[in-house]
Amino acid sequence: MTYGHSTLADVAPSVLASLGVEGEPNILGLEPTRHAWVLLIDGLGWDLLRDHPDDAPFLGELVDSGRSLTAGFPTTTATSLTSLGTGRPPGHHGIVGYQVAIPGTDQILNQLLWEADVDPRRWQPHRTAFQRAEAAGVHASYVAASAFRDSDLTQASARGGHYRPADGFTELVIAARESARAADRSYTFVYHSHLDAVGHLFGVDSQHWRTELAFVDRLVERLAHSLPRDGVLYVVADHGMVDVPGELKFDVESDRDLAAGVRVLAGEARMRHVYAHPGATDDVLAAWRERFADRALVLGREEAIAAGWFGPVESQVRPRIGDVLAVALGETAFVAPLAEPTMSSLVGMHGSLTTAESRVPLLRVRGDAR
Repeated sequence: MTYGHSTLADVAPSVLASLGVEGEPNILGLEPTRHAWVLLIDGLGWDLLRDHPDDAPFLGELVDSGRSLTAGFPTTTATSLTSLGTGRPPGHHGIVGYQVAIPGTDQILNQLLWEADVDPRRWQPHRTAFQRAEAAGVHASYVAASAFRDSDLTQASARGGHYRPADGFTELVIAARESARAADRSYTFVYHSHLDAVGHLFGVDSQHWRTELAFVDRLVERLAHSLPRDGVLYVVADHGMVDVPGELKFDVESDRDLAAGVRVLAGEARMRHVYAHPGATDDVLAAWRERFADRALVLGREEAIAAGWFGPVESQVRPRIGDVLAVALGETAFVAPLAEPTMSSLVGMHGSLTTAESRVPLLRVRGDAR
């Protein structure tokens, strides 16, 4: 994993640089503009997009002139949203997975739902791209479902902008238009989550998913036609997805050998943070490696950090990472049916380092090219 070169964490600083914000590196080489819209389609991996040109003809045309980015690690929404929202890799912003153990405790923090009593501004203390844009005189807006408006994840990843609630395609488009009209320079982030939800429930190899993709294609087309002439729309995603058959879901919760020495099991089915009891890390690492030698990458915390999976890791972030990390390969998943019945039953999953999960699109539409 190489951060600082074509990753999601490079999008925000590059967009701000294209809007004339000083001190922001234009790593992606984006063209100067007055209005920049970034549309995040949750779950729309690069490989999935390229495999379904007939279901998404408008997006399919953009693919020819677009390119892929690396999502970062883990390939999960909370992590990627914060990489996009801060312009920093996970080892800096600290949202290092779907679920992690709060350091010094056995309590799990679900960083998507944020059900634990943890201050998001202290957990993720860095200034967001929205704060930096506003400080530079660029009007910054976050357009997403009204349910996310006051969420702790929004506070961690996107504080500082003008939240514009939008609960459907029409509202998303109208809110983006209003953002561009609010000032001479604007940065508008638009988030759409439905494709990911459909993929989880029915799988990305389903008619349900392809039908939802067709609706997403129309959304992108309407946004493109709503751009101001001096604006640019960028389409990105937070991760891809793979379908996991039932026979490749391994119950790591009930297996005595795998559970021995484990203090907390966190992460998600495709990428597990495993926290060991004091003195048990080597035994846990050995047990998981032996069991999943051909189905996963199993590394200790320091090995994963040295491999650069999270980018440079700040000191307060290091203990959030599991003592052992189990990263699924192929179509494997590590489920916990008792503690996580809903997650364990999903068809589509993500979180791992496979190209299907880690490659995401960067597509561009210019307002004066419509």
